[in-house]
Amino acid sequence: MNSISSLVLPPFSALYGLLTRARLIAYREGLLETSKLDAPVISIGNITTGGTGKTPLVEWVSRAIAAEGKRVCVLTRGYRRANPGKRLVVSDGQQILAGVEEAGDEPLLLARKLKGLAAVVCDSDRWQAGNWAQKNLAVDAFVLDDGFQHFRLARNLDIVTIDATSPYGGANLLPYGQLREPLSAASRSDCIIITRSEFCDDLDELKRHLQSVSADRPIFISEMRAEGFRTIDALNVDLESIPKAVAAFCGVGNPESFYAHLKRQQFTLTFTHSYRDHHAYTQTDIDFLARQATQSGAKALVTTAKDAVKLESLNLRLPCFVLEIEIAIEEGANLLKLIRRAL
Repeated sequence: MNSISSLVLPPFSALYGLLTRARLIAYREGLLETSKLDAPVISIGNITTGGTGKTPLVEWVSRAIAAEGKRVCVLTRGYRRANPGKRLVVSDGQQILAGVEEAGDEPLLLARKLKGLAAVVCDSDRWQAGNWAQKNLAVDAFVLDDGFQHFRLARNLDIVTIDATSPYGGANLLPYGQLREPLSAASRSDCIIITRSEFCDDLDELKRHLQSVSADRPIFISEMRAEGFRTIDALNVDLESIPKAVAAFCGVGNPESFYAHLKRQQFTLTFTHSYRDHHAYTQTDIDFLARQATQSGAKALVTTAKDAVKLESLNLRLPCFVLEIEIAIEEGANLLKLIRRAL
């Protein structure tokens, strides 16, 4: 960050902090109303901006709830979707009812991965959406995506994710840093899940620090694992069938984590290109990537599942493969106990 930003942004971070605290106090004192649904709500959120591995965790928790015999619905805002003020049923649990432009990348990705297990509904007012889902989809349990700062809706279990590769968000609040709230806000949660632990040099120290600022909330360790590769049109492929010299691109919150996973799979990254999170791809983007990849000696492109849902209508002039990621949670059985208690 340049020196001008270092001078200009800190006062705005201070103002942001005051507004954040005032909003929290307003909810605690009943000046703003928190509403309950007639079904358990499990919230998954974070304290920093950017990718913390939240979406794979939403999938994991949704699958766990469905395994308990519950009809699950994921409630999400649907960032950067068309018509954000309009409620959108991305999936009723059995059918996909919206495309990527309507739904946004993460809701559509969740709807596809959870088809047959969970509905996905986008709405800025998650309480209203939840009431609708109970009446129209017979839902009896909810997963609240990106819900830690969404005080409007009461929840039965509050899970906070902390990215081990950037746990402190630059140690400053927005916009100077990446913190939505001070790290001590983790004490408001019911448990913490450290994500991407496979890239952390001192996991024990991170865990000790989080325990000290979070009033000893239970802390779970997780890592992201490569589940496999597929083509854009969802055909699974063997790792051995993919050229080892590839160009990688993505528009996610933590691109370096994606590139590190590819290197772990013994790929040579001849070219990488990172777009801002939730980037909407155009044919011009794809043509640029294909040119750069070819010039760098790459024989194929590789991207993330989140990006892949936005590429299906575009003309890919090189083979393009998709890395599928899943979350693995240490002591996952203990997390399941918290989930069952909340249900």
